[in-house]
Amino acid sequence: MVADERASSVAMSEKLQVRSLADLAKLAGVTPGTVSRALSGTGLIGAATRERIRKLAEEHDYRPNILARNLRTRRTGAIGVILPLGHETGQHISDPFFMTLLGHLADALTERGHDLLLSRVIPADDQWLDRLVRSGRVDGVIVIGQSDQTHVLDKVAETYRPMVVWGARIDGAKHCSVGSDNRAGGSMAAQHLIRSGCTRIAFFGDPGVPEFAQRLEGVEWAVKAAGLSPAEPVLPVHLTPETAYEAISDYLAKGHPAQGIVAASDIIAMSATRALHAHGFDVPGQVSVTGFDDISIAAHTNPPLTTVRQDFERGAMLLADLLFKRIAGEDTASVELTPELIVRESTRR
Repeated sequence: MVADERASSVAMSEKLQVRSLADLAKLAGVTPGTVSRALSGTGLIGAATRERIRKLAEEHDYRPNILARNLRTRRTGAIGVILPLGHETGQHISDPFFMTLLGHLADALTERGHDLLLSRVIPADDQWLDRLVRSGRVDGVIVIGQSDQTHVLDKVAETYRPMVVWGARIDGAKHCSVGSDNRAGGSMAAQHLIRSGCTRIAFFGDPGVPEFAQRLEGVEWAVKAAGLSPAEPVLPVHLTPETAYEAISDYLAKGHPAQGIVAASDIIAMSATRALHAHGFDVPGQVSVTGFDDISIAAHTNPPLTTVRQDFERGAMLLADLLFKRIAGEDTASVELTPELIVRESTRR
């Protein structure tokens, strides 16, 4: 009797053409809503039921109409990831900092069933972000870096909720951000240099960028707490390797450098080390250098770079978590991650 029932079920399965979600629901013996949740990976459905529905869909070569579903739910299935380059028009997506964070972000968004729509923007006016979020192409937006566009981010955040920014936590800001405690990171780097005997410390990085301004504040706090003269000089170098190298070379050509350099990024630190070597200075024998980020190549420079590590993996997960909460209508507060000092051979011990 059982064998006859199985044979009958197989026969019915073979005869039924699965052209719609309703057809698949009938075949599976469940409601269309259950099938929809099973195939989209959403909702509370038992693992066995979910797997059975997916196998039936595969056996009958059924693929849900994503476009129709998106029209019904008013969802695109895509998240916009935007890189605004208001202060660094020469910076490219291939920058190791961007590639590291984007890799983790792509994983975090894919795990949530969303695609990543990447845009590199050189702002020409104050409407660039508003145009992107109103385009209807994405369900939400993650902005990588505030650049010099904090006012634009705050203006859009007043009316557009599903947006989270990787960057500095700024008092009074209207946009939600995830980023490292930059002041603590700058202080860590400076304190390490001071403990190693550096009494004159320079800061290389553009204080016009909120994250870099906070890192400089951390350096200045540590220098003052140690009773030393203020950081000198503050060299507002660019983030691209060649432009940073040229600016630092010009600085070195004018006289003896500081004993310790706190660079606002690993790329700037690497450019500084290269320029110091070219001008005959030993690193760290004569000048110690610290970076910020701990991108993958930082451990493989010559000498390996002492740097302040940002937790990019956790940061990417938080960006995604907060964004999807905001898409769902929840309020979220900005999050500040604790950085970590990674000591290598570019500084004296």
